[in-house]
Amino acid sequence: MGTDSRAAGALLARASTLHLQTGNLLNWGRLRKKCPSTHSEELRDCIQKTLNEWSSQISPDLVREFPDVLECTMSHAVEKINPDEREEMKVSAKLFIVGSNSSSSTRSAVDMACSVLGVAQLDSVIMASPPIEDGVNLSLEHLQPYWEELENLVQSKKIVAIGTSDLDKTQLEQLYQWAQVKPNSNQVNLASCCVMPPDLTAFAKQFDIQLLTHNDPKELLSEASFQEALQESIPDIEAQEWVPLWLLRYSVIVKSRGIIKSKGYILQAKRRGS
Repeated sequence: MGTDSRAAGALLARASTLHLQTGNLLNWGRLRKKCPSTHSEELRDCIQKTLNEWSSQISPDLVREFPDVLECTMSHAVEKINPDEREEMKVSAKLFIVGSNSSSSTRSAVDMACSVLGVAQLDSVIMASPPIEDGVNLSLEHLQPYWEELENLVQSKKIVAIGTSDLDKTQLEQLYQWAQVKPNSNQVNLASCCVMPPDLTAFAKQFDIQLLTHNDPKELLSEASFQEALQESIPDIEAQEWVPLWLLRYSVIVKSRGIIKSKGYILQAKRRGS
C-alpha cells in the first residue's frame, strides 16, 4: 500500500475538503465485517475500508490535478435509486453534526445525500442533537439555527418530514411551540431510559409526534476517532489537520415489504486553516 498511501497523502496535503461516501453497504460483500458490535465500530470500519479502496484506485491524472475537494468513494458499491421505483421507496436519513457550528452543514449534507442517491428529496431527516460543551444543557437556542435550515429544506421540497433525537418533554415542547415546521418524530435512546417517560409520551400523543427508539451512542463519530481511522489508512498524512464536520447515515426501504434495499454513510471533513 506504500505508493497508494503516498499518493493519497499528497492529495490530502493539498486539498481543503474531503467528501467520503461508502455507497450501499449491502453491496460490500466480503469487505464488510460480519457483525460489528456497535454503530461506532461499524462506522470506523466503513471509513477505513472506503479510504483504503479509494487510495488503491487513485489515477495519475488526479495526482496531477491536486483537486481542492476530494471525492473518496467506494465506487463499486455506489447505487442510485431507479426513478421508476422511487415511489415504492422510503428514503430516510439521520444527520450528526460533528465539528461544525455552521447550520449550512445541514443543507450541504442533504444536497449530497440527494445527489448520491439520485433523488430530488428525502422522505425523512432526523437531526441528532448538535454538539455542546460539557456541563451545558441542550437548549432551544442550540437547536434553532439547525432547525431553521431544516425548515428551509422542507419549504424548498428537499425534505418531506423532519424529526429530532434525544429531546426530553420540555425541550421537545419548546421546539414545537417555536418551530414553523413541526417535528413529526423524536427518537429516544432506550439505553438511557428503558421505558418511555410518561410526560414525553403524553405530549407526543397530544401533538401527533411519533416516538421512535434508537441505540446510537451519544457521540457516533468523534474528531479523534476519525483522525485515527485516517491515520491508519493513510500513514503519510498529518491526520490531526483534518476535522469531520458532519456525518449522514441513510437508509432506503421498500415501503410495501419493509425491506432495507440500501444503507450507507456520507461525511464531510475539512482541513484546518483551509
